This record gives sequence, C-alpha cells and structure tokens, in this order.
Amino acid sequence: MSRLKKIKISELRLGMYLHGFDDAWIKHPFWKGKFLLRDYADLQAAWTCGIESCWIDISKGKDVAQEDMDTSDEFVDTAPVDLVPAVAETTSFDEELQRAAVLCKSARAATISMFNEVRLGKAIDVEGCLPLVAEIAASVLRNPGALISLARLKTSDDYTYMHSVAVCALMVSLGRTLGMDEEYCREAGIAGLLHDIGKALTPLEILNKPGALSAEEYEMVKRHPSIGYQLLSSDVAIPAAAGDVCLHHHEKIDGSGYPEGLSGNKISLLSRMGAVCDVYDAVTSQRPYKNGWDPAESLARMASWKGHFDPTVLSAFVKSLGIYPTGALVKLRSGRLAVVLEQNKASLTKPVVKVFFSEESHEPIAVERLDLSAPDVDDAIIDREARERWNFPNLESLWAGSLSVHQ
Repeated sequence: MSRLKKIKISELRLGMYLHGFDDAWIKHPFWKGKFLLRDYADLQAAWTCGIESCWIDISKGKDVAQEDMDTSDEFVDTAPVDLVPAVAETTSFDEELQRAAVLCKSARAATISMFNEVRLGKAIDVEGCLPLVAEIAASVLRNPGALISLARLKTSDDYTYMHSVAVCALMVSLGRTLGMDEEYCREAGIAGLLHDIGKALTPLEILNKPGALSAEEYEMVKRHPSIGYQLLSSDVAIPAAAGDVCLHHHEKIDGSGYPEGLSGNKISLLSRMGAVCDVYDAVTSQRPYKNGWDPAESLARMASWKGHFDPTVLSAFVKSLGIYPTGALVKLRSGRLAVVLEQNKASLTKPVVKVFFSEESHEPIAVERLDLSAPDVDDAIIDREARERWNFPNLESLWAGSLSVHQ
C-alpha cells in the first residue's frame, strides 16, 4: 500500500520515490509523473523547476529521515520503467514496426475512450494522456518512420481517433527536428493528441459521411476548432498551448485560414507545426470520400501551396520524414518501381527501398530490398510515381507486411 508524504522540493534526495508534484503536471520537467529518483540530473531538474512542494511514496523509496542511507538496489526492483530513457534506445525499422502495431492498438482504444468521455460531458483526463504521449514519443525516438507510417494506415471509421494519434507522433518528430527540448516536445505531443477534440461534439454521420459535405455540414465541421478550444481552455490542468493548437491548426500563413484569419507570426509556432502535421496525415489517409495520396506526392503538393504553411516549418517537416517517406512509390534509374521502406540519415535522397515492378515490361519482378546508399548499389531514385497511375493493390503490404491489413 502506498504511504504518501508531502515534502518541500528542496528536501528531495536520490532514492526517494517521487509520486507527484503539488502543482499542475505541465509545470514539472518530466514525462513521467511517478518514479524513483536515481539520476542526479533528474534531482537537479526537480530542485530548479519552480514548484515548492511534492509528494513522495515512502513505501517505495526513502523518507526524509533516511537521507543517510545508501541509495541501494532495494528500491530499484519496485521502480517503474522510465517511459522516455535518458539515452534513447534505437531499433530497426522492422522491429519498431511490430512494437508500433501494439502501440497503435492501445492508443486507438485510449483515444476512443477520451472522445467518448467528452461526448458524455466529462472532463478530459489530460494527466492520463501523458503516458500515452510518452510512449508515442519513445517510439518516434527509437525509429521515427515506423509509428508515423503505420498510423497512416487507418480505416475510415477510425480516422478521427487514429488521426489524433498520428498528429501526436508527427508533432513530436517535428519538434525534435526543430531542436525543441523534452518539455516543449511534450507540449507538442499533447497538443497533437488533442487538436481535434472538438470533433467529439460533431455528429458522427457527418464525420464519416462517404460523400461530399453540404455547405451546411461543412460549416458545422469548421466549428470544431472553436468547440475544442472551449473544452480545453475551461480546464486549468490542460496547457494553454494545446488549446492554441486546437483553435488555430486550420490557420494559414497568408491569413486565409479559419477561424480567426491569423497570418504569419501571429500564429504560434506550435500551431504552425500543427497545421503541417494535420494536413499531411489527412491527405495521406484513406477517407470515405477519397483515396489517400502518396506520401512523397503529398509533400510535393504541400510545398506548392503558396501561403498555406510556414516554409521553415514545412522544410523541417520534410527533413523529419524524408523527401521520400516510408510507403512512397518511386521510380528508379533502372526503370524499376519501388516502395520506400526506411530512411538513411546520411542522405534523404537515398532511402532503403523494396523493388517489385518493371515499368518497361509492366510486370511484377522478384522483390528485392535495396539500400540506395550502399557503395555497391548502382541505382537511384529519379522521380516519385503517382499511385493513381498504377493502382497497386498490395503497395502497403510491401513495407508493412501483414500489419497493413490490421490497422
């Protein structure tokens, strides 16, 4: 049984089990809320965070009176696993894809539950969202392409929920590329997860309508940023940044967006990031009324929309995904077609691909995995290829395998 004690932050020492801060979670410097203090850097971060008091669990760690005891292994066994380790683990794309599939299922369930709670008039458990954001962030850090790509393979019925998960992952990845620290990336992830929460109060028959929306229905959908902002801003536990992104992720850099017609730097950086992440996942996803665009084609089209996005943010977004993101259909100099598997950090133009089709013979060929950055590979991407031209039925399975049919 937990035995909680409130102490001053200045009394924290290594070996204590930190149960929580005596203030809103967004003000403290950690992804995780409850953990054993074993790292001096964590202790120092707690001391300097500006919060005056906290709660410790003396059934799992030291009490104030036990400061002279050694920080021994007796506490280590009861400590939870850190959600975001100090040194990020890295995994292969294939390995992370398997882990991401499990995460997608749990994230889907958690997001559906959150939307349903809002529909029932209940408050958003934003602190309960934090472990999910941390897991998503950890996956992105281990191998950014896996979760982001897999979340794109959502079904039409799951779109609203998995779109929130995908935008969360994209925001964390983009934040890292822009050089944001852990705390800011956490805010970006929370903002991404909650950016469409206003759709919880939009009729499902409109959200999932298989045909074009009427003018009246479209106006109803356009209210979701304002509705969401009202929900988020009424809860002091939810960071203001999340409300800002919710309200302004449909603004455009030239002022032609909605709901307020903001332009340029009047749109916050997180909202400019949200605009890019939201549109990319929307246009690459399968919808009731249209097929998703190819990932590389989507980036090219987005770059051509003058006045829509912040050019610096969009450039960083391309860097975070790669010029040819996972799942992109490309043409090689050899006349073969391939689908992109994963990125090479050293060269955005030389990803790992899977060759599977001859443009010359219009016939499938033996599937071959090809690292275009390898010194012995004499082939290269010469162009992206339009999916609608070929309509390959199994394109996603070439990079996602059997997972492509379960999302």
